[in-house]
Amino acid sequence: MGRGAQMNEKEDIIICRCEEVTRKTIENAIEKGGDTLDSVKRSTRAGMGLCQGRTCQRLVARILRDKTGKPLEELTPPTFRPPFRPIRLDLLAQEGYRIRGGNKA
Repeated sequence: MGRGAQMNEKEDIIICRCEEVTRKTIENAIEKGGDTLDSVKRSTRAGMGLCQGRTCQRLVARILRDKTGKPLEELTPPTFRPPFRPIRLDLLAQEGYRIRGGNKA
């Protein structure tokens, strides 16, 4: 296998399985100025999926370390926002449903 094929395989590795973000996408975000876990997360969606970065955050941090030279200890964890859950419109439309408490009156 030639070097070019090896590089393509490396670039095509999926780092964030939930959002299907590849190593190449993360490296591109870093090349465009992403120098924190939060900035890479915002520009690529890596870590925004169902696992909220529990699977990919360490991998993204290592890529950032390798590309920027920053020690892992200096890379602060990205902000955490739990995924929202959609509410069916029929529940909102029901008579007596209170949005604030989510309880029926």
